[in-house]
Amino acid sequence: MSEYLTDDFNIADVITEELIDLELQAENKEEAILELTNILYKKGLVSNVKDFYEDVFLREKEGVTGLGQGIAIPHGKSDSVIKTSLVVGKMTQPIEWESLDEQPVDIIILFAVRNIEANTLHIKLLQKVAVLLADDAFIYALHHVETKKELLQLLSREPD
Repeated sequence: MSEYLTDDFNIADVITEELIDLELQAENKEEAILELTNILYKKGLVSNVKDFYEDVFLREKEGVTGLGQGIAIPHGKSDSVIKTSLVVGKMTQPIEWESLDEQPVDIIILFAVRNIEANTLHIKLLQKVAVLLADDAFIYALHHVETKKELLQLLSREPD
């Protein structure tokens, strides 16, 4: 897989089972984003935990990333991102998060986007995830996955 994504990439190109944690222990948004950032760092996808974390929170100040139905999609566009990736966490307990329906969040899809790819691929990646999240059956399945493999298959399917 190249370091750069092409126009016809699939979500499977930016996530692996190692980038999924189905038992996040965080008790708040900051801890959750730090846990997910550490996964990216351990996999060599971000070069600096602190820099990436700060870039995610810069974006958080711009607007609500809690979409409702228990799902949040925070993202960081950052020079510290080595390879554009997604990391997904499922909370053991829902946490407070600014969301459109003012409900807590238990699934977090964190986008880590290289600054060089920030405009084109970031938008395409967001579009692909947004199409999936517009599907109630997808959201139901997302909340009920039990294995990393199931979650990966769910995210990798092409929208209807």
